Amino acid sequence: MSDPVLQFLGAAGTVTGSRFLVESGGSRVLVDAGMFQGLKQHRLMNWQRFPVDPSSIDAVALTHAHIDHSGFLPALVREGYSGPVYCTRRTMDLCGILLPDAAHLQEEEARYANEKGFSKHHPALPLFTADDAAAALDLLWPVDFGVSHQIADEIAASFVPAGHILGSASVLLEMGTAHRRRSVLVSGDLGRGNHPLLVEPGPAPAADVVLIETTYGDRAHPDPNAEVAALAEVISDSAARGGIILIPAFAVDRTEVVLLLLRDLVSEGLIPNLPIYADSPMALKVLDVYRQAVEDGDLDVRVLDAPPPFAAGDDVHECRTTNESKALAELTYPSIIISASGMATGGRVLHHLARLLPDDRNAVVMSGFQAAGTRGRTLVEGARSVKMLGRHVPVRATVLGMESLSVHADADELVAWLSSMPEAPEIVYAVHGESNASEAMCARLESDLDLLAVVPHQGERVVVS
Repeated sequence: MSDPVLQFLGAAGTVTGSRFLVESGGSRVLVDAGMFQGLKQHRLMNWQRFPVDPSSIDAVALTHAHIDHSGFLPALVREGYSGPVYCTRRTMDLCGILLPDAAHLQEEEARYANEKGFSKHHPALPLFTADDAAAALDLLWPVDFGVSHQIADEIAASFVPAGHILGSASVLLEMGTAHRRRSVLVSGDLGRGNHPLLVEPGPAPAADVVLIETTYGDRAHPDPNAEVAALAEVISDSAARGGIILIPAFAVDRTEVVLLLLRDLVSEGLIPNLPIYADSPMALKVLDVYRQAVEDGDLDVRVLDAPPPFAAGDDVHECRTTNESKALAELTYPSIIISASGMATGGRVLHHLARLLPDDRNAVVMSGFQAAGTRGRTLVEGARSVKMLGRHVPVRATVLGMESLSVHADADELVAWLSSMPEAPEIVYAVHGESNASEAMCARLESDLDLLAVVPHQGERVVVS
């Protein structure tokens, strides 16, 4: 039998577009089918011809539901893939929310381009449609954590909790024959030990080859206690001034984390008990999935010592309709609005920002990492004005950045996860990170753990020997 081959089809030298192809004994398995997001040069890669015939792939395994890991699946199906897509049950539930939304955005962008006539293509077409998303969802096959599943003739997969978002997993592929077994561990996005709702990642199973994400491969997260203290002060001060606190938050996981944090601050008497408005249709759909996971006692959910603040019947006001969102413009009393998107790149939060930023009684809390070029990044860097909805809006409100709310492991946590392996891997590939972060992680692994660590190139093929 020839040695298995691993090919990096995405997330190599960049933090988006996770796609890793493993070939063994005539079988092909794709781990993650992510969209490239962010910079235009990356987004254009979504339109390139897929490097292998999608119909030749036997199975897909998804680490989690985030679009940079699952969002290309409808396009893959459109191009001919028709096999099973293995993932955890909650990843399946979340994909049922995220993929149709991604399709809607693709169709709207194409419609707008045709209406304005600025596309190079006539007519402009979406990368995939709602029908493609529905066809992709029909292929999802839920699996349990910790159980080995034969997903191709010579490739078995098992899923280990990754603690990043609900349902997230590291995927271990084992291949070959009884006489010669090889294994590849794909970390997916790794979470942290301090997530208030999800269990921590790991421990990492033994593997010959490891692909480790390096989003924060070159730095440690700030002290969360200091940032939480700053948050409590900002909320209390703004409320005392009669202001409104706006928290832009990602639709998946971040809204839940923020609600849990606010509950704790209220119970400890560190902030006043203000009305909370959750204003994001997608986040509210995700909230329902998290509610169900808590009720069912999912394996990757912590046992909480108190009901979560998003349990049925709790006083969190849900703004599901456009009119309910617009009504928030009439708020005249101290309150907290949680709305998407988390980096203020679009969505309902823009209307709230445009209204609240000019008033120095208000506060804006950016709840997580803010990528370069986003409005969120501009705000946390101290901009005096920010452009949105066609105009420049003055920034007089207090702005607080909270990077410690990130659900990505930092450099120390990544090293600790690799250290948890029962034996050292033969090689580690640093993926899903900007080049500087991935290179820094490689240097760290070589110096601290004496591991061979490499940053792969886009499209590179390597033998799993």
